[in-house]
Amino acid sequence: MTELLLDNARLILPEAVIAGHVLIADGLIRQIGQGRSHSPAALDCEGDYLLPGLVELHTDNLEKHLLPRPGAHWPAAAALRAHDAQLLAAGITTALNAISVGEEDAEEAVDPQALLTALAEAREDGGLRVEHAVHLRCELPCPDLPARLQPLLRTTGLRLMSLMDHTPGQRQFHDLELYRGYSARHGNARDHEQFQARVQHLQQLQRRHADAHRRVVLAMARDLGLPLASHDDSDLNHIAEAVEAGACIAEFPVNLATANAAHAAGLQVLAGAPNLVRGGSHSGNVAASDLARAGVLDVLSSDYVPGSLLMAAFQLGEWESIGLARAVAMVTRTPARAVGYRDRGEIAPGLRADLLRVRVSRGLPQIEAVWVGGKQRY
Repeated sequence: MTELLLDNARLILPEAVIAGHVLIADGLIRQIGQGRSHSPAALDCEGDYLLPGLVELHTDNLEKHLLPRPGAHWPAAAALRAHDAQLLAAGITTALNAISVGEEDAEEAVDPQALLTALAEAREDGGLRVEHAVHLRCELPCPDLPARLQPLLRTTGLRLMSLMDHTPGQRQFHDLELYRGYSARHGNARDHEQFQARVQHLQQLQRRHADAHRRVVLAMARDLGLPLASHDDSDLNHIAEAVEAGACIAEFPVNLATANAAHAAGLQVLAGAPNLVRGGSHSGNVAASDLARAGVLDVLSSDYVPGSLLMAAFQLGEWESIGLARAVAMVTRTPARAVGYRDRGEIAPGLRADLLRVRVSRGLPQIEAVWVGGKQRY
């Protein structure tokens, strides 16, 4: 039996923060104790925080490595390893990589099958240091979405499917002027006529395909027993649809009204950690801090900045109305349970020893060490 005793730490438990120690054996947390162990064999954490490894439900970071610039595709195996290293340094020990299926813009799309093949090969080779799972983002207006999805459904590590619809004029792009700016930044439809033609084309695709494809995706998720997420809900009808579909997560609600409705209906409301750290949404949607003040923020996602997840948890942890234990649960236990992980997400006997040693320096949490399954990886 391989044992490691972490001593003199501030343990962030689900309900409290205590001074204590943790015994790890064979990759699992075996014992938790209050106060110091005084064992000469212990690793002294010098009063640093010890918390569970972060659990990420929706990271777009891998796509940034696959496509560092528009049209500049990077080899999938190399991109995956760079992404893995970045997640590890950010304290994310379990990541659901959000993979778009049905992306309308071919220049910005990545090949899901090539990516999943690279992921399987990296797992087989032992080339990854954190646990990578898969979140399929299903773009409902895509004309051949069912055919694209079908070969991906038996992917090892598939944990979540989400209902996506980025059609301009609703949800994230309910404001067409905001969508115009987004399109211009991505090199699409810079003049008025091109922009109008693009909007009409995308809206036509939605009218033709979205409803039927929603039914197909729901059937796929039910057959596989997968949890389902709604995305960018902007009105109460969207929440009603999500509830009817059996969704358990509401990702990035656009406004406070939809977040309130989702939370009241029992969905886990997920917001972006970059939104919280920056003090607001970069796309004009509701501020994550407003959701937290309203008591309807359940889960944080690093979205496009892996390092934001730990920062946001410690930032919220300073709020008297939330506290550090509850804030850390938003990035560990709650997301883990939302997608069926029962073996991680908190410091408790019998669970995986995915642990972070964190020191706060000049107000910022700094990772000193990361253990994944009891092995020190950072």
